[in-house]
Amino acid sequence: MSNQVLGWRAWLEVGANILFPQQCFACGAPSGSEVLCPVCAAGLPGADLLRCPCCALPVPDGLTCGSCLREPPPFERTVAALDYGFPVDRLVHALKYGHRLAITRLFVDRMAAAAVPEADLVVPLPLHASRLRSRGFNQAAELGRVLARRWGIPFVCDGIERDVNTAPQAGLPWKDRVTNVRGAFRVTTRVEGLRAVVVDDVMTTGATLAELARTLKGVGALSVENRVLARTPPPG
Repeated sequence: MSNQVLGWRAWLEVGANILFPQQCFACGAPSGSEVLCPVCAAGLPGADLLRCPCCALPVPDGLTCGSCLREPPPFERTVAALDYGFPVDRLVHALKYGHRLAITRLFVDRMAAAAVPEADLVVPLPLHASRLRSRGFNQAAELGRVLARRWGIPFVCDGIERDVNTAPQAGLPWKDRVTNVRGAFRVTTRVEGLRAVVVDDVMTTGATLAELARTLKGVGALSVENRVLARTPPPG
């Protein structure tokens, strides 16, 4: 593409921002072409927290937490960019249920700020077919596809399915979420000996991600790492 074309595009974007300025999703201040204004973008929750490298819950020293030492989950690592609090919760809701796909750019930028994973494939947390039809898209796939391209790692969407249409995890007590997703996934693509990165928007208890990791390893995956936008702090 010529420099002349790029120059015109830049000028058109500047003109659009002047004529139709975007408002910050969080506070309503002018934000130009961005989802958030600079002040709100700099104050997103949990951006600078030290986290357990396994489950991504905040810990004072950034070392593996006691819970993961006592009972290691089936995945090796979790990297969370933010905490699931205001305005991240509203942004996620707007993407998933309001189809505000432009928000994915902000999410991807935050998730890509961490080191590139050492992996052989990127996998989005799959939705059941009925939920995919009703929503129209899988937000994890939208994030994972762009992240895989930035990382230079193959993106695999087909062959990893959610066979069981489980009840939404958000509506269940924490202790019931493990049994709710048990046996929910099926892997038909080759993952034997490969290192997988699973992408999702929000990690709450980790039960769903753990079940997918267990399923991937059950058919030969060498390791599983989670990359999520936000981690929900534990109750209390």
